[in-house]
Amino acid sequence: MRALVVEDDRRLAELLRRGLVGEGYAVDCAHDGMRGLELALENAYDVLVLDVMLPHLNGLRLCARLRQEGVWTPVLMLTAKDGEYDQAEGLDTGADDYVTKPFSFVAVAARLRALIRRGRPERPSVVRIGDLEIDPAGRHCRRGGSEVALTAREFAVLEYLARRSGETVSKCEVLEHVWDDRFDGDVNIVEVYVSALRRKIDTPFARQTIRTIRGVGYRLDASGDTRP
Repeated sequence: MRALVVEDDRRLAELLRRGLVGEGYAVDCAHDGMRGLELALENAYDVLVLDVMLPHLNGLRLCARLRQEGVWTPVLMLTAKDGEYDQAEGLDTGADDYVTKPFSFVAVAARLRALIRRGRPERPSVVRIGDLEIDPAGRHCRRGGSEVALTAREFAVLEYLARRSGETVSKCEVLEHVWDDRFDGDVNIVEVYVSALRRKIDTPFARQTIRTIRGVGYRLDASGDTRP
């Protein structure tokens, strides 16, 4: 899962980033509304966290601009205001939920899980490919009804491949979505995680769900079912 945090308080933005990384998100941060708008239009995020009081373009206008541009990524608004009219204004601009400062990270994380579970209208809450089930909100993976334990990063790679089921996805695309913009390592790190996923979701179940398309990337679909 990939999140964008737009918060001008750099200390708070970093605390949110660290907490979300610990929850398995890849996180980008922006500290003003215009930069947040650029990132939100350029990248595919699973959820956006927007402060209301931002320089250059406030969070309410930022959210409204995104909706006008057809970006329907779930939005959680953060603000120091606590009046009911402020909350109504935030929701009326197209935000999906609202948290008043000060807040606990536990509450923010729970609200983000709920937003992701709800997702965009076209997204199912559970992704199914054959007998493989991926639950992004609960961070569960099951195969044939059996729970499969994955690390946060493994789950993020699998979820992205599942969202693109049937398509061939390049290493660079996986890297861009699952790792944040601070990553400066080798793109072949994707191979390491794909190999780990195969050992967990394919080999024990006699499947070949994740295919390597030589010279292009990877494709995840149910056509590699090798059950007797």
